[in-house]
Amino acid sequence: MSSKAKTQYTQFGCGLCAPNQWLNFDSSPALLLQKLPIIGKLIPSGPYGRFPQNVRYGDVVKGLPIPEESVEFLYCSHVLEHLTLKELRQALKHCYQYLQPGGIFRLVLPDLEFMVKNYIHSTSSEAALEFMRITWLGKENRQRNLVAFLKEWVSGGQHLWMWDYKSLSIELENVGFKDIRRAYIGDSGISAFSEVEDPKRWHNELGIECRKLP
Repeated sequence: MSSKAKTQYTQFGCGLCAPNQWLNFDSSPALLLQKLPIIGKLIPSGPYGRFPQNVRYGDVVKGLPIPEESVEFLYCSHVLEHLTLKELRQALKHCYQYLQPGGIFRLVLPDLEFMVKNYIHSTSSEAALEFMRITWLGKENRQRNLVAFLKEWVSGGQHLWMWDYKSLSIELENVGFKDIRRAYIGDSGISAFSEVEDPKRWHNELGIECRKLP
């Protein structure tokens, strides 16, 4: 498949999920290190393994190296919660620009509303502790040595801004997206999305589908 054809199906923040039918981007510093000549092979794998060879480095906030209106299907899974509010708004602008008229953007991320409801209705004395852990908004330990700090930086695991359906829908609408709806695993009716959608990453999470109208 040509690079031009691959651009039509694009995902960012792909991690280790990199189907050949898709153009796969990730902005992890670990990916950059692993792609260095010679020494890249010596870089340790992350907690989930090494990045596949067909994953390209790309930061959706700064802009992916793809043309505007070149993407038919766009996807990201558990990416947007790792961005600041300002970064998210810039990323969504880029997403809208990349899509062809009629193109579809599907995304999934932690559902803040679901987490808050669980916290409110919990009878556990450790409900607040559990809430901070599952939202990744708190830190149980402060990294005080360079090696630990670098590991944390490379992992990029901290959540910086959390979303519910109503608030993120407004952000999508503000950049021009239409037909915004809550989405569920496999409900797109499009077989290409089944290659990138992992049921485990959709369970009790917030899925959204929207499109760029012609």
